[in-house]
Amino acid sequence: MSIGNFPEDERPFEDVSEEAHLSIGRALRQARIAAGLTVDDVSTATRVRIAIVHAIEADNFAPCGGDVYARGHIRTLAKAVRLDPGPLLAQYDADHGGRPAPTPAAPMFEAERIRPERRGPNWTAAMVAAIVAVIGFVGFTMFKGEADGGAKDQVAGGATPSTGKSSSPSAATSRPADPEPDPTESAIAAAPQDKVTVQVSATDGRSWISAKDHNGRLLFDGLLKQGDSKTFQDSSKINLVLGDAGAIQLYVNGKKIDEDWQPGAVERLTYTKGDPQAG
Repeated sequence: MSIGNFPEDERPFEDVSEEAHLSIGRALRQARIAAGLTVDDVSTATRVRIAIVHAIEADNFAPCGGDVYARGHIRTLAKAVRLDPGPLLAQYDADHGGRPAPTPAAPMFEAERIRPERRGPNWTAAMVAAIVAVIGFVGFTMFKGEADGGAKDQVAGGATPSTGKSSSPSAATSRPADPEPDPTESAIAAAPQDKVTVQVSATDGRSWISAKDHNGRLLFDGLLKQGDSKTFQDSSKINLVLGDAGAIQLYVNGKKIDEDWQPGAVERLTYTKGDPQAG
């Protein structure tokens, strides 16, 4: 039998050549089947969507979104089915006009880095500014409240503390060493005619006193030391309680009240605009 190149003898070589030139999709599909994997298995392992896996195995690379992504998917799928991606990528480059030029990485990363900074306002800076504004407002309010409170304290309850020899509400305070206040003619003349003015002085010792206006509002409740003096004023009536009346000297509407109160005696008194006279 002659050994020659008959057509019958050349058929196996044509089949081998055909197998050697499988398409990319067919090669990936056969390798997947040989590895005992399903499309779902490959999709789960590579995170390539099932629809794209099916399209690549059918040699449809349009769903990949471009040559760069197509080459990346081919490499990923080839590794998943234990196939060398090199020949498949070379075949893809030959079928699609060569390997695409690499995309510059810096602009892409720069764009990704800049984009989040433009998504919204800087909430940290806004929060800091809001906190500073609130602190400033609270500080201003507290400062204003203290200033107003200081001004109100100066005229609280219509009571004006004074010491020494003064008998009017606005008289200056003298040294506590002066035990006996002595109203002057000017102090008597300064007493308002449309109000009741009462001055309480601890001339002979100390005494607890309480003073209320005509509405029953407490003007003072405390201890007067010897030499101390307090003046109270109201539009119609002053009510007094003297814990030790014998130590107290009273001036009502600028006039001295001459009463022989015993030391330690408790006196409850009421004075109006028409006094001096004990009520």
